[in-house]
Order: sequence, then C-alpha cells, then structure tokens
Amino acid sequence: MSREPIVQSTTSPVDEEDRALRPQRMEEMIGQREVYARLEIAIDAASKRSEPLGHILFDGPPGLGKTTFAMCIPRNMGVPIQIASGATLKAPKDMLPYLTNAQAGSVLFIDEIHRMPKTVEEFLYPAMEDFRVDLTLGEGVNARTINMRLKPFTLIGATTRTGIISAPLRDRFQMREHLDFYTVDELAQIVVRNAGKLQVEIDAEAAPEVAGRSRSTPRIANNRLRWIRDYAISRADGRITLPVARDALAMQEIDKLGLDRQDRKYLETIARVFDGGPVGVEAVAHTMNIPPDTLVDEVEPFLLRAELVIRTPRGRKLTPAGLEHIGLHRSDLNSGETQSRLFG
Repeated sequence: MSREPIVQSTTSPVDEEDRALRPQRMEEMIGQREVYARLEIAIDAASKRSEPLGHILFDGPPGLGKTTFAMCIPRNMGVPIQIASGATLKAPKDMLPYLTNAQAGSVLFIDEIHRMPKTVEEFLYPAMEDFRVDLTLGEGVNARTINMRLKPFTLIGATTRTGIISAPLRDRFQMREHLDFYTVDELAQIVVRNAGKLQVEIDAEAAPEVAGRSRSTPRIANNRLRWIRDYAISRADGRITLPVARDALAMQEIDKLGLDRQDRKYLETIARVFDGGPVGVEAVAHTMNIPPDTLVDEVEPFLLRAELVIRTPRGRKLTPAGLEHIGLHRSDLNSGETQSRLFG
C-alpha cells in the first residue's frame, strides 16, 4: 500500500499554494515524457527486485521540474524522503545526520548538489557505493577509523550546473536525466490544470497566451498565472479571458516573447551604448548597475535560447531578431538615431 513520504527539510517550507500547483505523483506530470518513461521502468524494476532505486542526478535550467520529480518519486514508491541543500552542507559532519537517519529504501534529495564542497563529495563516495561511512575518531597517533554501515538508500541530486560537479561524483549516479524546456502546448495544459487548482476559470484561448509568454518553464507559467488570477479578480469578473490575460501581462511589462523590463533594458543597453556589440558582460552589467552574475544566470539564458543575442569570442552581440524586437535594424546603429529611437 502506498504511503505518503515523511519529509524532513533544512530549507524553508514551500507555501501551500505553490505546493498545490506541483504534481503530487509522477503520472500527474505534463511534459518530460521520455524522462518519465525511463524513471517508470527503473522504479518498477527496483520494486520487483525488492531493492532501492539507483541514484539519480537531474540537471537542467531552473523551473523545469527537477524538484518535482524528486518529490514525486518517493511518493510513487511509498518511501520516506529527506531534503537537503548543497549550499548548507559545508562539512562531512553536516551530511552525517541525513545518512544515519536514512531508512532502508528511502530517498535523500540534495538540491543544488553542485554547491557541495569537495570534502563532502568525497565523504559521500563510500555512502553511495557501499552504503557505509568512514569516521575518524581522535587525532594524531591515537586516531582510529570506524566503518559505519548505512541502510541502503537512494540519493537524488538536482543541479543547474552539472559541468562543475566532479567526474567521480557524476559517475556514481546510475541515472543522469537532463530536463529540457516545455512546449507551448504542454505549458497550456499545465496552465489550464493549475487554473482549476487556483479556483479560477480560464478561457481556452487565454491559456496559450499565458504559456507562450512563460519562457518555456512551468514555474514561470505558474507565476504568470497567479498574477493574472489576481488581476482578473481585482479588475475583471474573476474569469481569465484573452483580453484580461493580455492586460494583466502588459501591466507587468511582459511582452509577447515573455521578456520583462530588465530583459529589454539589457538589449537596449547593448544597442544604445555599445552599438549592438560585441561587448563583455561585465561592461553591460556595470552600465546597467546590475551584478554580472544576475545577467549571466537570470537574463541571458532565455535571450540566448530565443536567439536575440549571441556570445562571440569578443563578447555579447545582438542578432537581427534582437534588434528587431526593440524596434531597430543594423543600419540604425552608428547612425545617431539609436538613442532617439529607443529613448526619444
């Protein structure tokens, strides 16, 4: 009989509304069907062998469902789960309570696993391979090592930066699953389903509008939907129609491609100040008075994927599509008209 997992977490609890929008079991998930099919086989095989599921590493951009998969797997298996964050695991002693408390067949989920220090990674190697940890007691000539046996468990890691995880740690995951961006149709299905959970009615033509401006991620689609829900309740009759959705998104300055004010300011800065590029990201960041990491991690990924900007050996450069999106053409650059066209 399936039972709900026991969740132990060091992170802030997710608010009830956000939790309600997340799928609770794998079969409720929309999109990522190839990943779902492989996990379904692995879970079924582990159950039939009466063995713990092999360790799994999820990677991919933020907001695509890595945490959702990690939470749904133990629910489907009917086992407990512990949750930790790689950023809080500073030393092996921080990892020890999770390992010693793990029940047979349970899941240990480490979010942002790439942020674990090397000493913690190395401490995990015998735990993942042989289900044991090596503890050193005492110091100097009086030091002795104790091998502590652990109950077999499944480690699930999630990362947005798999490239900086050391090869020895990556190789100890039996399954490595990359999550890709969602299609507009898949996101429209998610929007319709979650509108019902938010107790708001949405027209069929409004769902693709919300989905098309969500940067192909369910998390942003849900954020857009919640704002439109609030707008519809406050400024309309509570029903999300296409005009209501467009007015709500316009109020947040979200354009037809899903770009917000900061995204457009990035494009406009490269066009106005640097004649469309190429230019280094540090120069753009200082001009915009924004930390470079914010541009690299939050702004640029979608603009690169949307082919509005490219990275060259000399720096960032706007594409013809990027220029067109802000109302310019290549001939407008260096012509003295760029500033007046953008800010006139």
